[in-house]
Amino acid sequence: MSKFLIIASYPASILKFRGALIKAIQDKGFEIHIAAPEFNNYLEEREQLVVLGYVVHDIAMQRTGTNPKKDLKTIIELYRLMTKVKPDYVLGYTIKPVIYGSLAAKLARLPHIFALITGLGYAFSGADEVGYKKSNLQKVMHQLYAAALMTADKVFFQNPDDQALFKKMGILKPSTPSTVVNGSGVNVSEYSVAPLPTENDVPVPRFLLIARLLGAKGVREYAQAAAIIKSRHPQIQFDLVGWVDDNPDAIAQRELDAWIDDGVVSFLGKLTDVKPAIADSSVYVLPSYREGTPRTVLEAMAMGRAVITTNAPGCRETVIDGHNGYLVPVKDADALAEAMQKFIDEPELIVKMGRTARQVAMDKFDVNAVNQMMLMEMGIQ
Repeated sequence: MSKFLIIASYPASILKFRGALIKAIQDKGFEIHIAAPEFNNYLEEREQLVVLGYVVHDIAMQRTGTNPKKDLKTIIELYRLMTKVKPDYVLGYTIKPVIYGSLAAKLARLPHIFALITGLGYAFSGADEVGYKKSNLQKVMHQLYAAALMTADKVFFQNPDDQALFKKMGILKPSTPSTVVNGSGVNVSEYSVAPLPTENDVPVPRFLLIARLLGAKGVREYAQAAAIIKSRHPQIQFDLVGWVDDNPDAIAQRELDAWIDDGVVSFLGKLTDVKPAIADSSVYVLPSYREGTPRTVLEAMAMGRAVITTNAPGCRETVIDGHNGYLVPVKDADALAEAMQKFIDEPELIVKMGRTARQVAMDKFDVNAVNQMMLMEMGIQ
């Protein structure tokens, strides 16, 4: 039996973001191996993977930070794992699995190496801005990325802007094949249309953001726009789902507490299942500075929710401005509030754009179509 190894940096993301892809590969007759750190802290997720027939491997990897000794240990552990398991195919996603997984796979002389770029994150912060100057850390990360991607048989991107940026910066060499897929996709049958919140049969504007609490997710702009709207319409509710992340760009706990104390946002914490929160909302908001393709937007669209997001890489792939939602400039809380105001002034847009959003999710982002394209591009028939 052929073996497929997938490398992740966060156990909780495996089934949520890659579950359908892994199942599709398993259905092709592959023995599935999954490597990720800290499985002992995610016993429920580990058990779910084992029950599905996957072989789980705990590896040493820091999801954030750059400690050369610890990162070298990650490469060594991955190399040893690969020489033991001898997978026929390996796929890493997110920055460290892509870099260290690809380099280890090359050292282990594996026959098929693939990388999935799901978003750029801190390593590319400011890369699109005029006069951009790399920090020393960014220089190192870009060099590592370039070295790792040279080993790949193919690199998958989730939007054309990321692919173009990698080519422009010389990180993706002309000799390395690459392709763009429509994000991770969304299971449109699992995320079915939910009734909108209404009052006297009229849709109630209620906004929602689901994100790691990072500056680059536009969380501050969301809170600023909420404050603007609440100064005019105190009854409008703004829900926030997420958690304070261990990241240089993380929102400080005191900022979050201030928003809550001031009544700007209703903080729902970190939710295992976001569907009830989406069902309680009428408009989904993601003011992110850049994404691969935002999964939460796809989930909200599949459930029939209009979307406000930024005209930024990855985000703009999801919204046809004025049809299933609105695109606003990055870092512009005033424009964000203006888009929100449109739904308050014309609540019928909530219904109309929500229906269109569901259709876009089915036509463009159905997970089965996305996964079949990835299998074809990897040569798995």
